[in-house]
Formats: sequence, structure tokens, C-alpha cells
Amino acid sequence: MYQPDKLKERRKALKLTQKDIAEKLGISYQAYSAWERGVKEPSTEKVSHYFTEELAHDFASWVSGDSMEPKYHNGSVALIRETGFDYDGAVYAVVCNSQTYIKRVYREAEGLRLVYINPKYKDIFISYDEDPRVVGIIVGNFMPLED
Repeated sequence: MYQPDKLKERRKALKLTQKDIAEKLGISYQAYSAWERGVKEPSTEKVSHYFTEELAHDFASWVSGDSMEPKYHNGSVALIRETGFDYDGAVYAVVCNSQTYIKRVYREAEGLRLVYINPKYKDIFISYDEDPRVVGIIVGNFMPLED
């Protein structure tokens, strides 16, 4: 199902104007504007130009909440490459107590410190006694065009 609001969200996430997108796609500004207004529907071929890079990933996870904004938005999908812990400060998916966290991770003597990008949240500390598992590094993310 086509959702014009998702198309508009993606354009804004890319920090582009309607005119910018129209030029990149080789269509008129009016045609693109009609897509965002829901008057006309774009072809799959045209929409695929929004995603021009293939990212090697093993699985994906929905992002829930605003704790990692502005980089990872609520309702977006994070792409995860299965790895161990490589270095402090990278964004990883961490599982602990049946909860998955997507946060900047720092290894400390007694556990993992999970750091939010959004400054309104405080860090989380997970002791090694709680058996946290670094699932993998986040290699990309996107806002889906359809639910």
C-alpha cells in the first residue's frame, strides 16, 4: 500500500526539497509533488532510487522510541551485521533480559554502558552478571515506505 506521508518523511530525512528529488529522478517537480500529496502513485522503479546503496547486514530490528534520535527515528528499521564487540562508542544491538537495545556501547570493567544519542536520556549500565550479549553493529537504517 502506497503511503505518501512516508515518501515525504524519507525526503525530509535526506534533507532534500521536492525539486531536488524531482531532478534526481528525472521527473517534473509537479509530478513529484503529486506523489507526496497522494494524487498520483510513483512506480517502484522510481522509488527505489531512494535506496542506492546495498548494506551488508544479517538481520534488522525495528527502532522503538525516540532515545536514539535524531539518527534513528521511532518506527525506522536498523540494519545489523552480526559481530562481536569491536570498539567503544559504536552503535550496537545489545540483548539483555529479553530486551533489545540499540545504543552506543562502551565496555567497562564491570559491564556495558549503553549511551543514548538523545541527550534527554541517561545512560544505562548493564552488569556482566546480567549476561548482556552484543548481537552486532548497526550498519545502517531506513524509514520504511510502507507499514
